[in-house]
Amino acid sequence: MISALSRQLVKSTPRLFLRHQSNVLNPKSVVFTHSAGPVVLKFTDQHEWLSHHPDGTTFVGITKYASDALGDTTYIELPHDSVGGTVSKGDVIGSVESVKSASEVYSPVDGEIVEVNTALEENPELVNKDPMGDGWIVKMKVGELDGDLLSEEDYIKLLQEE
Repeated sequence: MISALSRQLVKSTPRLFLRHQSNVLNPKSVVFTHSAGPVVLKFTDQHEWLSHHPDGTTFVGITKYASDALGDTTYIELPHDSVGGTVSKGDVIGSVESVKSASEVYSPVDGEIVEVNTALEENPELVNKDPMGDGWIVKMKVGELDGDLLSEEDYIKLLQEE
């Protein structure tokens, strides 16, 4: 019994480590409490995440993995001009600048940008402190989710391969 439990623990430890390191979720954040219905959490191979609510409201940001790779964030460029407009999957919806580098953020889906996270303008470090919570970048209205998006399990596999 103990050896079976030990084998299971050894097998699951890397996954738990990756999950903790890559996706630190903040369940109290608006990205998860926006609606009472189930939230669909998806990822891209470019290290963006989205939380999709039953009413079509979708929050988009970068993953913990991406925020750690960038280092301490110093500036966030938000798409203020795009609020109220539509974007297509793959369009640039912002950029994150850090002490190490800068990286563009891409829309993981087609939709309408309804809000940008203006709190990031005064506190860009939220992207590092809470990337999958209060560090969200845009709020969108989205219809159907793209089939190319990754589940959390598939995203963890992607991280293991990198």
